[in-house]
Amino acid sequence: MSLNQTPSSNRLHIGFFGKRNSGKSSLINAFTGQEVSIVSNVAGTTTDPVYKPMEIHGLGACTLIDTAGFDDVGKLGESRVVKTKLAAEKTDIAVILFSGLEMSQELEQAAYFKDRGVPFVCVISHSDELKNIGEVSEKIKEALGVDAIKVSSVNRTGIEELKEALIRSIPEGFQAPDITGNLVSAGDCVLLVMPQDIQAPKGRLILPQVQTMRELLDKKCIFMSCTKDNIDNALSALSAPPKLIITDSQIFREVYEKKPAKSTLTSFSILFAAHKGDISYYVESAAAIEALTEDSRVLIAECCTHAPLEEDIGRKKIPALLRRRIGEGLTVDIMSGTDFPADPSEYDLIIQCGACMFNRRYVLSRVEKAKNLAVPMSNYGVVLAYLSGILSDVAITD
Repeated sequence: MSLNQTPSSNRLHIGFFGKRNSGKSSLINAFTGQEVSIVSNVAGTTTDPVYKPMEIHGLGACTLIDTAGFDDVGKLGESRVVKTKLAAEKTDIAVILFSGLEMSQELEQAAYFKDRGVPFVCVISHSDELKNIGEVSEKIKEALGVDAIKVSSVNRTGIEELKEALIRSIPEGFQAPDITGNLVSAGDCVLLVMPQDIQAPKGRLILPQVQTMRELLDKKCIFMSCTKDNIDNALSALSAPPKLIITDSQIFREVYEKKPAKSTLTSFSILFAAHKGDISYYVESAAAIEALTEDSRVLIAECCTHAPLEEDIGRKKIPALLRRRIGEGLTVDIMSGTDFPADPSEYDLIIQCGACMFNRRYVLSRVEKAKNLAVPMSNYGVVLAYLSGILSDVAITD
């Protein structure tokens, strides 16, 4: 990712939902003026959701999501519907396409978003096959209390009206909090401790490091970076202690012992826990570690999908630290990518990574599932700080 690009996880996610062959893909193509999605008269052409990052005037950096029909049937159809539900969890604004008088499924989808406080726009597909647009519009108004927009993907009528409705629907305070929040301001000096291990080999930086540096530049901060073995040299090169030290969570204790008294300390993982999720719940949930026994079950939820590595923080290091503290009988399950239990109540603790690859809406939907079932849910950095005995000394953004 180049420094002038908006990460996909930080973009406004606009999802298009409707029945199979209702014209979702055609509508997206008309909306963007591009052949973003494959269009066919065959129902079920869109199988997995299609994610298209774009810059759209008035909306800014967006990701448009073309979903499979939520009325798909059969074993394969069930799998497609699961993927559509997952796309719904990532959606910041929903476009629900109505294509006929039988609209129970569309209304159910609208209720899903309404219950979760997700803005939605109702659209009626204006086609030769749909003659009763007025009646469909009245039913939508009666059921949802909103006016539907009539669109045609063929002659592009209603497209500008849809765009204006989406602009009005951008959630207040949509942009996630700053990564560094209130911890630094213009002119402050920041030290970044960035070990180059097997997860960030020579020639590469991980996404949280890149995004954090980009924000520090935007905030007019001054920053220096070093590896663990060069902390002393970096500190001695500065005329005054840095305002903030941001480290990899895996070396929390080592950096804590070297940090100047006037410097505050945090980690990339903790910053992203606040940036993407519910940092208060993560900190509160870390105390659940004290109640774990060898009969307990812990879920490690990493958002990246990669082959297991020897030094992997989620698959290797955190489980090893927990078992050293709790006992070797502790059960630790691993899920990666978008895999996450529909019912996480079987777990005594969920530990999630910084989630730099996911948008905030989706991360908060995971937290909501855990909270509703009173399942403690924390974060890699928070847990590592807790296990190091320094969580109360770590800086956390508001």
